[in-house]
Amino acid sequence: MAQSKIALVTGGSRGLGKDMAISLAKKKLDVVLTYNTNKTEADNVVSEIKGLGQKASAYQLDVMETSSYDSFIELLTSTLKSNFNTDKIDFLINNAGFIHYANYIEADEQQFNDMMQVHFKGPFFLTKKVLNILNDHGGIINISSGLTRFTTPGFAIYGAMKGAMEILTKYQAKELGERRIRVNIVAPGAIETDILEGIVRDNVKMNQYLASQTALGRVGLPDDIGGVVAFLCTDDAKWINAQRIEISGGSNL
Repeated sequence: MAQSKIALVTGGSRGLGKDMAISLAKKKLDVVLTYNTNKTEADNVVSEIKGLGQKASAYQLDVMETSSYDSFIELLTSTLKSNFNTDKIDFLINNAGFIHYANYIEADEQQFNDMMQVHFKGPFFLTKKVLNILNDHGGIINISSGLTRFTTPGFAIYGAMKGAMEILTKYQAKELGERRIRVNIVAPGAIETDILEGIVRDNVKMNQYLASQTALGRVGLPDDIGGVVAFLCTDDAKWINAQRIEISGGSNL
């Protein structure tokens, strides 16, 4: 029986990352996911993936702590050998993150540093470490936001860091092409998750307003995103490279 390909999803215990992990399993990939603090949620996702017939493991990783990356890679490599019968993965999905909401004029340096660490510096250097255990002909999927195309006050720092990731994606695709590693970035619009205390999901007026600005007449759900990420980790997407794919239902057209 052929070895299933393996995807690593950072921040895979909840929200968009959880749906990405489950969608990957539905595409017959094995999944390694990371979580920051909630091991119980991560273990629940692992159980759900195993229920779909795929292998899965979860490991703690704070993407903001770049000094922990070497030990994380060592742990991952050893457990790949014991749990997955390999020492390599095939796909990396840089999903982990959170948002500080602050208008530009009020944003402070700590908020800037936090956003840079989790949304740009973290993925930049974690990807470099993961390349040592990433198979040739594999892939990297970075996560951006519709907020790099249109503006919403309060998201200047977040949007700027995601814009940096979009440029980085092109450079990664160019420089990793010799290894036949594809690098793409997906840009969700407003999604009903628990981010920012569930403002899109739980604030009725906000939800209705965002839906009114979307061609398809609603805000996004996590399962609108995961399937696209999973598709990019299949052979059907083998000729998609260096692309920004917005998944927003036609927001702010």
